[in-house]
Amino acid sequence: MVERKNINRGFKKLNVWNDSISLYRQTCQLLRNKPFELKRISSNAIDASQSISRNVAEGNCRRSIKEYLKYLYIALGSSGELHSCFYSMFMAEQITEEEFDGIDVLHFKVENELIQLVKSLERKEQENDWLDRMPDK
Repeated sequence: MVERKNINRGFKKLNVWNDSISLYRQTCQLLRNKPFELKRISSNAIDASQSISRNVAEGNCRRSIKEYLKYLYIALGSSGELHSCFYSMFMAEQITEEEFDGIDVLHFKVENELIQLVKSLERKEQENDWLDRMPDK
């Protein structure tokens, strides 16, 4: 695969984006072979997990810090939705404690990375340390 780089693909350097891609992959692997009656909740969990990386990417591609933060907060909402999906599946004995703990470790990491990125950008916003246009070079 050829790596194509430009300023709009800078999100690929973010740990939170890479870890959220791993979380999506792990979610798909965990829920891939669940019985038919769990297809809807599995589909919702997979969508929530993918929504995290999509919103990190979309926010990063926006030049406005306010828009970037908006998409990061949407990613945090998807993260909460994903945790709720997994926790309810665990409580309903649809996934094992081992499966829940295995995915929750990575989920917790992604969630904390998102929180730290939001805090960092909110500081930049307060300090007016953000360029809301494409850089000259």
